[in-house]
Amino acid sequence: MRHRLARLARAQNISAAQLLALTAADPALERIECPDSDALAPFCLTTSARRWLLAPDLARVAADETWLDANNATLLPATSPDYPRLLALLPDAPAVLYVLGDVSVLAEPQIAMVGSRNPTAGGRDTARAFAEYFARAGLGITSGLALGIDAASHEGALAAGGVTTAVLGCGLDNIYPADNRQLAARIAASGAVISEFPPGTPALKAHFPQRNRIIAGLTAGTLVVEAACRSGSLITARLAGNAGREVFAIPGSIHNPLVRGCHQLIRQGAKLVERAEDVLCELKISLADQLVGLPLSPVAAAPAAGPVLDKAYKILLDALAFEPASVDSLIERTGLNSESIASMLLILELDGHVAPHPGGRYSRKAGH
Repeated sequence: MRHRLARLARAQNISAAQLLALTAADPALERIECPDSDALAPFCLTTSARRWLLAPDLARVAADETWLDANNATLLPATSPDYPRLLALLPDAPAVLYVLGDVSVLAEPQIAMVGSRNPTAGGRDTARAFAEYFARAGLGITSGLALGIDAASHEGALAAGGVTTAVLGCGLDNIYPADNRQLAARIAASGAVISEFPPGTPALKAHFPQRNRIIAGLTAGTLVVEAACRSGSLITARLAGNAGREVFAIPGSIHNPLVRGCHQLIRQGAKLVERAEDVLCELKISLADQLVGLPLSPVAAAPAAGPVLDKAYKILLDALAFEPASVDSLIERTGLNSESIASMLLILELDGHVAPHPGGRYSRKAGH
């Protein structure tokens, strides 16, 4: 049976509904091995899918099976009881998923967390803190393994000893981005790394909207942490809304271009989020047992103890907002000279009070 599924998984754009229809008519999928055009006609398959099923590349299918065995990976069809229930509700849910890790985690309650690939330090800290909180509350964290907010969300879940799922826009043998290969291995060790794309599939631009629909479809809601107006994260949010799932967005400074996508979502009806509890309340998840002992809001880890700040340092810290500010802006806000500000920023950075940003800008860290 797995060989037949491996053949079918290589066919393009076969949906879960089409696979269910195929198996209803042919439980053993025998016609996958000996198909003809008339036998496939009732299932409304795409031309490319029918062409593949009529003349599959059996060497490629065999290579896929070898890779599955060598990597202890799972081929998860929509006919399996382990196939994610929420994902199956999508009209275009994939017929088959490739899975590295624990298939059972896909059935657990999950929330998607997405955002910018180049976030501010504050945005990255927020994503990690929210993910830790959700994970400790019993929610799985689903994201796309991208640099930035995605990676911070996965890291937060892992730091809390929780479950996280990474959805890729390429084959599982071609982890993208390469910088996150070690992170993917850590995710697979306790959670799952999944894709609808067979081994050998490169990370093409056109694949990411397809990946995003799976991120949205797996989860009860999608939280956008930082996103510009043309961010791919807004695609995930739109797909979540189209699927009837909740959409959440964290607002920020009007001067920060990386939150304009979040503000756009809020104007369109996304739930404004200031605390992690806002999300849990909207999702109406009963987690009383898991929430016992949790703080009311996610907080950043306390920095190492440093010297007590004198008045000038406090003035500078008060002048720093949570969005990046230039030294020139700080001179205007504080009246201090540039040399004093530069040396004080260095001390504040070493003590964990501020975060540096490209272009010689700085922001205040959450909790300081």
